[in-house]
Amino acid sequence: MKETRNLIVKNIFSALAVAVFGFMLLNITFLFDSLYQGLVRGFIGIFMPLNPDMDLYWFPPLMHFSFVIIIGLISWFVFKSKLKLIYKAIFMTVPLAVVFATIGMFLYSLTLAVYLLGILFALCVLYYLYRTKQPWIYYYTLILISLLMFLVILFGVEI
Repeated sequence: MKETRNLIVKNIFSALAVAVFGFMLLNITFLFDSLYQGLVRGFIGIFMPLNPDMDLYWFPPLMHFSFVIIIGLISWFVFKSKLKLIYKAIFMTVPLAVVFATIGMFLYSLTLAVYLLGILFALCVLYYLYRTKQPWIYYYTLILISLLMFLVILFGVEI
């Protein structure tokens, strides 16, 4: 009985840790994105003018997709590392939120497409977690971030 109670308490604290530290990590991620884009724009600005009226319509999406790739590479190393499960679950908030945010940014004018692609992405991740028999904390992280990003879209929060 005591072991069951300890496991329940441990799981509750794990879920709280994912929510609290995941939120903090998301803020750090968006600061990292800002720093990354500022550095790249500063470097490229040496060679060509970058302003809101520029004719390089491909540049902003390229900047964001390159950040998604960086997050993907970092995520690959984190999930292949020997970090404890709780740290990986906390970090999992980052790639999930980045992908959901990317879907929302590029399809913001097509609300139905944002919802459909968001649901499709979440279902694909859910299938992967199920297929590879991942621990419950990963499912919790997916549900938490999916609901959070759904609320972001629903209430029109700008990132």
